[in-house]
Amino acid sequence: MSALDDFRRYFAECPLVAIIRGVTPEDAEATARAIFDGGIRIIEVPLNSPEPFESIRIIADALGDRALIGAGTVLDIENVRQVQQAGGRLIVAPNMDRDVIRATIDAGMVSSPGFFTPTEAFAAIESGAHALKLFPAEAGSPAVVKAMKAVLPKGFPLIVVGGVSVDNVGGWLDCGADGFGLGSGLYKPGQEAAETLAKASKFVAAMRRS
Repeated sequence: MSALDDFRRYFAECPLVAIIRGVTPEDAEATARAIFDGGIRIIEVPLNSPEPFESIRIIADALGDRALIGAGTVLDIENVRQVQQAGGRLIVAPNMDRDVIRATIDAGMVSSPGFFTPTEAFAAIESGAHALKLFPAEAGSPAVVKAMKAVLPKGFPLIVVGGVSVDNVGGWLDCGADGFGLGSGLYKPGQEAAETLAKASKFVAAMRRS
């Protein structure tokens, strides 16, 4: 299957993206396996983590046939190439950069750029993005998602990132959010795998209840 096919399948199963910012290569596999065991199938290693490409390689080797692994905080096309070489198939960015989106598509990877305004959202879609990341969501509200969903193409995935907790996912979902990127609420550097598993399981359970 293509990376996009896998994204759609895994996102339909569980619309959560694990953002393991700060993970080290030493902790990468155990952390990723805990997230996978908790029910999440999409994992990103932000590129401002220690040795991110090595962590991506380790996780992709361990779980790449059962999960979608990629990178976050991808800011230029050279990063896209490096992620691909490491075995990543997902490119997530905090911003909307046409060159990064197009390089991602050309590489056969999934593109999920960041946006905060309708102008950025439509520019990303026109450039070929596969999903949109509302960031930083804590600067907005569920009402922002409701307004965005009213004008975005029907069925286009909108992922809320920033300030997401087990307690507030329901409010976002009620206003049309399609999924969430989970950062510090799921993982903090040095966190034990057992704690990561417990947090992942709680988020998955919260999604099923909502």
